[in-house]
Amino acid sequence: MGNETKKGLNTNSNLYTIVYSAILVIIVAFLLAFVFQALNDRQQANVALDKKKQILNSLNIRDLGDEAAAEKFKEVVLSDDIVNPQGELKDNTAKDNESFGFKLNSANYKNGELAIFTCKVDGATKYVIPVYGAGLWGPISGYIALNDDCETVFGAYFDHEGETAGLGAEIKDNRSWQEKFKDKKLFAPESDKVVLSVEKNVTDATCQVDAVTGATLTSNGVRDMLQEGIAKYVEYFKKIKK
Repeated sequence: MGNETKKGLNTNSNLYTIVYSAILVIIVAFLLAFVFQALNDRQQANVALDKKKQILNSLNIRDLGDEAAAEKFKEVVLSDDIVNPQGELKDNTAKDNESFGFKLNSANYKNGELAIFTCKVDGATKYVIPVYGAGLWGPISGYIALNDDCETVFGAYFDHEGETAGLGAEIKDNRSWQEKFKDKKLFAPESDKVVLSVEKNVTDATCQVDAVTGATLTSNGVRDMLQEGIAKYVEYFKKIKK
């Protein structure tokens, strides 16, 4: 008998390699998409919980576990409104504490949609506003809680995405530094000029906080973030104080 040509898939051919690789890529992509979708709800819940904890931290309510923080947030945050720089409140369909301003982010903030959280702590009304800025290595952000006079800081919490540990990262990690903002004044007397600041050399203890040692640029970023952010809410503060 003559030699018979062996038929079948040639695993050494370029076509086989291309088809095999394409199938493998499709399978991996499908698995990644499935895992992402399966975990997405949980990831979003974790992001929301972290935001709640940051807001509570600014209200000097700290060191709570996940469930306790979620319950405390519901208790103290009465509403999360949206306001524009003209001081006009968006007509929300219902009062809530995580359906309106809570959903806003830094992009909304830059576009003039401002979140404000009305809270009740130990029977006293407090207002929490988010602020966004730039540090040495990346974005920084924070929440400032105000007394009902809208002129005095009740508490503060700051966060960052990439500041240096032990230096710029102290804005997040150093609670005692954050606590220095308590009772500081936002504005100059009889004025709407924002004077709350972070300074290397404090000359007015009523409205200035010492800069973080060894982190001048990050401290300057916090200063600019506070002054620019608070200024956006001036017209709204005027309205609610009437």
